[in-house]
Amino acid sequence: MTGASMPSDVLESPTSEPFEWPSEGVTRAPYRLFSDADIYALEQKRIFRGPVWSFLCLEVEIPKPGDYRTTTVGETPVVVTRDREGQIHALVNRCAHKGALVCLKKKDNVASLTCVYHAWNYELDGRLKGVAFRNGIRGHGGMPADFKTEDHRLQPLKVESFCGMVFGTFADEIDSVEHYLGADMSTFLKRNLGRPLRILGTHSQIIHNNWKLYAENLRDSYHATLLHTFYTTFKVNRLDMDGGIILSDRKWHHISFARRAKMTEAEEYTTSNVHSANYDSALAGPGLLEAWDEFDDGITHSIQTVFPNLCVQFTLNSLAIRFFAPRGVDKTELFWIYLGYERDTPEQADMRVMQSNLTGAAGLVSLEDGCINEFVQRGTRTSPQHASFMEMGGRQVASEKQSRATETAVRGFWHGYREIMGF
Repeated sequence: MTGASMPSDVLESPTSEPFEWPSEGVTRAPYRLFSDADIYALEQKRIFRGPVWSFLCLEVEIPKPGDYRTTTVGETPVVVTRDREGQIHALVNRCAHKGALVCLKKKDNVASLTCVYHAWNYELDGRLKGVAFRNGIRGHGGMPADFKTEDHRLQPLKVESFCGMVFGTFADEIDSVEHYLGADMSTFLKRNLGRPLRILGTHSQIIHNNWKLYAENLRDSYHATLLHTFYTTFKVNRLDMDGGIILSDRKWHHISFARRAKMTEAEEYTTSNVHSANYDSALAGPGLLEAWDEFDDGITHSIQTVFPNLCVQFTLNSLAIRFFAPRGVDKTELFWIYLGYERDTPEQADMRVMQSNLTGAAGLVSLEDGCINEFVQRGTRTSPQHASFMEMGGRQVASEKQSRATETAVRGFWHGYREIMGF
């Protein structure tokens, strides 16, 4: 809704000023969104605890009965478990007694889940199994006679797996993950992840900006070859390659794709004094850019996002999942999982590992992303009354299969954001 007022549950806060989205709609994003604590708190409620599917982990991370993996949905701590029957569960990582974290490790294999504070013990599906000194000592103390273990459990999330990825949601009523993604998004995920996976490595980093700035960045094909010197210099991903943008039916998710073999060099890189095109470099290890044709569609680079905070990337033969979690209004934690396939030969696995150096906290390509969003955070925080301008490629929110010189996917993110937030 253009110019819609902020919902009443934000306006009730004495610190909030009245909020209106600019009349230009999704071609503008108010800077206030990146620094307002009340809006941030509402996002936790309406997005992360609302009707969305959040990526939790990969099935391959919890392969055996008793395995668990801790993660978060927004700022809510979550533990994903595999029970003795092989079923996967997602539970809020919060003891039903005093609210302490129950699982403290990133991952482990256990017979049950026990809170270290008072030793309340839970089944792998979250049901309360036992309470220390429930009956007191020698007839004194203990829980009341009407205490029932079945009334106290770890809060469950609805959980569903798709292409080896485990998703969770707090919503009681929501369509399947595949329906949430839509046909185009589901098909492309099956292309990249629809076979047994093998984890090659993981790492994480803290970036000092609001989570939505990174969500924008992933959808911003316009910046990719203007900012990233390595992409342009070594012709890995450029706007003058054959490629395009596909938006999901609801506009929330997107795919950006390019074909390295089909490139007609554009003079714009030179005439516009593009930063990334000002280098004449060579690689001491040119094998980094060698690749084999993995798919028959010719796509050699793709970025696929799933609202709100998931990305699947494929560059040359490097396959990875990125997901990110808000850690405060101006801090985000970014996680990387580098993948191969079980069917890979040792040589193919080695190539994927070598190409993983393109991305990550110190990646040859994505090094710049670790700071550029902080520049936006610093530049906007004192000007909440202003807004960003996003009209590259027009003002529409639609797929663009002929060019990636567009901000249509960024506008798609804000379309979904406004829809779920009620702005």
